[in-house]
Amino acid sequence: MTEPKTDETGPGRSPGVPDAGLTGALDAIGAGAYLADEQGRIVAVNSLAEQLLKRPAEDLIGQDAHELLHRGPQGQPLPTTRCSMRQAFHARHPAQAEEDYFARADGSLLRISWLIAPYAVDGPGAGTLVVFHTPEAAHSTGPHQEQATERMSDLERLALLAETTTQLTSTFDVDEAQRRLVGLVVPRLADWVVIDLITERDEVWRTTVVQADGDTLVRHEDLQGPMPPVPQESPMPLSRALRGVASTLAGPETYQGAPDSGIAVEQRRLFDATGIHSAAIAPLRSTREVLGALTLGRAAKPGNFTTADLPLIEDIARRAGVALDNARLYQRQRAVAETMQNHLLPQMPSVPGLQMTVRYLPAPDASQVGGDWYDAFTLSDGATALAIGDVVGHDLEAAAGMAQLRNMLRAYAWSQREPASRIVERLDEAVMPITDVTMATLIFARVTETDDGHWQLSWTNAGHPPPLLIDQNGLAHYLTDGHGLLLGTGVSAPRSDATTLLPPGSTLLLYTDGLIEAPGQTLDEGLHRLRQHAAALAHRPLPSFTDQLLRRVQPPGIDDVALLAVRTPPREHTG
Repeated sequence: MTEPKTDETGPGRSPGVPDAGLTGALDAIGAGAYLADEQGRIVAVNSLAEQLLKRPAEDLIGQDAHELLHRGPQGQPLPTTRCSMRQAFHARHPAQAEEDYFARADGSLLRISWLIAPYAVDGPGAGTLVVFHTPEAAHSTGPHQEQATERMSDLERLALLAETTTQLTSTFDVDEAQRRLVGLVVPRLADWVVIDLITERDEVWRTTVVQADGDTLVRHEDLQGPMPPVPQESPMPLSRALRGVASTLAGPETYQGAPDSGIAVEQRRLFDATGIHSAAIAPLRSTREVLGALTLGRAAKPGNFTTADLPLIEDIARRAGVALDNARLYQRQRAVAETMQNHLLPQMPSVPGLQMTVRYLPAPDASQVGGDWYDAFTLSDGATALAIGDVVGHDLEAAAGMAQLRNMLRAYAWSQREPASRIVERLDEAVMPITDVTMATLIFARVTETDDGHWQLSWTNAGHPPPLLIDQNGLAHYLTDGHGLLLGTGVSAPRSDATTLLPPGSTLLLYTDGLIEAPGQTLDEGLHRLRQHAAALAHRPLPSFTDQLLRRVQPPGIDDVALLAVRTPPREHTG
């Protein structure tokens, strides 16, 4: 008695063994064809299907046809609920479709038209006949067969362009814009992307050569670097793109002839090194000038670029050009602003017995300058003046207002031998009629050495976060006295002074609110975090104290940070 088979893919046959009779019948069909059992597993396949799918029959027989073959237009696996062929299979009725995709053994996609119909088999169960063919001559089975090119629907193209605009216009950093551009086009359109930029000195620099290796982006720095000058008459694709002439298709054969320029030599090296078999090259242009060129290349990715692909690539390059131009303009402004800020922030005076150190961190996503500032200078009576402040705004206007405010404060403090509160009152009276400052916060303080060798601090606070005093044993507390309204409110109110002795070896910390304010946290939480870390670092030398404090507190970068730290001499150096 013959033992029944428990893992059959068709009547009386084991998985992976084609049925000769069924195969012969299917070979009579002039298209790719296979039979599937009632579970959807392939039980027979004709030779034309093997050729189209680039899979031998033994790799097909016994496999679930949906899981093995059915794919979306970008090569993604399809859920059964979105697969029209699978739905027709379960409904057990004839159906057809003009466009779908099968996965080949080499990972490429085969665009197909298909027809399915139920059929009866010998023995129990029922099956389905699937007949498919390539709808275009380019997908013929001859020796010059071209791998299918992935096609994007109109909706997918619009979605990609919208994403390009959103991604590229949300950064003002040239390098970040290039990284985002790379992520947008690979691996969706290509597996290589090359960006050549024209510098402000009209030199060409190959800034980006990136390959998509699966889900990993690999930067090929050996192919990056300076490029030869742009030839003015060259008809070669990259040279034309760098002159802003037109988008062009190219391949390795384009650069196999005698080179007409150094750029042609570099392009031949690029194609040889990358194995790119098809490329599309588009100019990167702003409304004002040509910025460079974008090259998309296909090496492992199937299919060649065609002229039908150029409008999409041109649209992407146009959006990238505008974003890169905006980023360059921003960086020029930032360079000017940083130079201005460096000249506006003063050098610290040398005060015998006192150590002083300062730090300034610009907000990375703003203009790199703002209204945060610090100051320290010697007064006419020998006292040392300390100031920390914040003018509303994060731009050149705020920086200019800060300079006005600082210079006025210096003038009043030098010429008027008055308490700190009265100096700030005079400053507040002059802010609105004389300066462009709308509102500002400020701490102004005087540090003096007493007759017995101690150091005394007198200060007034105009709406600014309170100073932090840390003794050499790590006891830390905020100096909350002397608090009053910020500058520029137009409200006339008397200001108060506060005075305290600075213990030997103690550290006085003046700072702006960028150090303590963070999204999702209260101001009290920020003040507690600052005090905790400052107390733990009290034993550090002053430069190390400030650096480590900034590293531990980790300002979130949404605002500038100015910091001024003063340390009194230790006890053995007093008296």
